[in-house]
Amino acid sequence: MEKKAAAKPAENKEKYFYGRGGRKTAIARVRIYLKGKGEITVNDQKFEEYFPTKALRDTVLQPLVLTDHDKTVTVTIKVVGGGKIAQSEAARHGIARALEVLNPELRPAMKAQGLMTRDPRVKERKKPGLKRARRAPQWAKR
Repeated sequence: MEKKAAAKPAENKEKYFYGRGGRKTAIARVRIYLKGKGEITVNDQKFEEYFPTKALRDTVLQPLVLTDHDKTVTVTIKVVGGGKIAQSEAARHGIARALEVLNPELRPAMKAQGLMTRDPRVKERKKPGLKRARRAPQWAKR
């Protein structure tokens, strides 16, 4: 009896540059492929469908436009957690990090625009005895 090997899914052997971006609880894993025409997919959806507003799309495209790679590379993004705004900023951070791996000479220009630094601000925890992180119960004199 002959054993047949299980059919493996076709793997993408094309070389890519990887960057991981974060913002609040959103995490974006970005791959940049050199052979491309500027297509971007986010979570296997079209870029325009996943980020419907122009402001969100501009945020994601900022590092590509700054470094003139917006028409020459293909970008795939897997993003989880957070809301749409945090996801777009995480994707921007991931793209900037991937571009740095692609060409380290791009770092100073992106650093000057604040694209290389992960924004550390996150929601503050609720404290005991308070209604929210800092909101105390209303004080009544009588």
